[in-house]
Amino acid sequence: MSLRDSAERLVRASAFERFLISAAALILSIAVGFVLILAAGRMTTCTTAATSYFGVGFCYDPVTVYDRLFLGAFGNVFADPLNGQFATTLSETTVLMFTGVAVAVAFRAGIFNIGTQGQLVVGALATAVGVLAASPLVSGLLGTLLLVPFGLLVGALFGGAYGAIPGLLKAYADANEVITTIMLNFVATSVALFLVQDHFADPESAATQTVPLPDYAVFPSTVFRPRDDFSLLAFLFAVAVLVGIYVFLERTSLGYDLRTSGIQPEAAEYGGVDAPRTVVASMALSGALGGLGGAVYVLMILGNFQTGVPSYGFDGITVSILAGNNPLGVGFAALLFGVLKSGSIVVDVGTDVPPQLVGVLRGLIILFVAMPEFFRMVGRRVWTFEDEPSSRPVTDGGTEAETGGERDE
Repeated sequence: MSLRDSAERLVRASAFERFLISAAALILSIAVGFVLILAAGRMTTCTTAATSYFGVGFCYDPVTVYDRLFLGAFGNVFADPLNGQFATTLSETTVLMFTGVAVAVAFRAGIFNIGTQGQLVVGALATAVGVLAASPLVSGLLGTLLLVPFGLLVGALFGGAYGAIPGLLKAYADANEVITTIMLNFVATSVALFLVQDHFADPESAATQTVPLPDYAVFPSTVFRPRDDFSLLAFLFAVAVLVGIYVFLERTSLGYDLRTSGIQPEAAEYGGVDAPRTVVASMALSGALGGLGGAVYVLMILGNFQTGVPSYGFDGITVSILAGNNPLGVGFAALLFGVLKSGSIVVDVGTDVPPQLVGVLRGLIILFVAMPEFFRMVGRRVWTFEDEPSSRPVTDGGTEAETGGERDE
């Protein structure tokens, strides 16, 4: 079978077949990781072997490692359904939902937005500064009801404005969005560092961070403990955003224009779509979603802004690819990432396996599971397959029938 035939087979795969491919890739990644753990266990020294196979002792037990990696992320849910480890998994998942869907929206419009990290940083800093400035005006329950939505709005506006910059450059100056968004990531990080150090620093802290927000100005913890840095309200808000974006893309005229531009820009323009305006709108929306992720990061996890923001924006690229750029699939892909990130902490703490090896295992799982969807996207970009009316270079991973047709996602 030629490479083109393989790509065609992958492109034409149904949703169920894609699920089976992902499941097989997950099992294969675990099998490869199993061998790596055993090999690493033979190359180190230990007083007592953790496990033995065929009479040969190994310092690391792969079964224990994968048990901690996957099940450890949920903690002991039977004894304590609201345990801290489960809360950590959900908080990571919540932020990744925003960055994943931000990248997905840009992909669906045919734009490769690598700048979600920068848009998240801008949204996070703007939220911290804006809410801190407004917090003296209100307090108590009223403060929570007003300041949390205000913080989300500020994060979305600043993230959207920052995302619109590469959109404008692409639409009206034909600048490559990959280059501009990469550069804007560095600009956002550097400017945030300068502003926090020189203008918004907490005078009572040695760290580079802003003054902590009042307790009434952040997401209430609701059913989980406040120290767990997770809010069920924020999680439900993230789910609502995913559903809203799905409806927007599939059921509105602007969403239709956006998808059509991503599938076939020339045909979209011929049909009356304002391509430059669509590019700017899609990048602004993508940036706004990234900024929302930054706002939730501040209002739910940190309670202020700190430099050195984790790479949620870059993780969102893989989350989006894994989800086939489907907003609803982003929720499940983000949960897998949340499990792996939280489970890695459990493996680090509960076993003697070095963190570097844990990182390799996590990367293997992500690589194996995401690659089929990635090659599927590449196949649709490179080849046009016969008897498939919609066989045009697309970026959304779905099977788009003729304009306005159905999608298999």
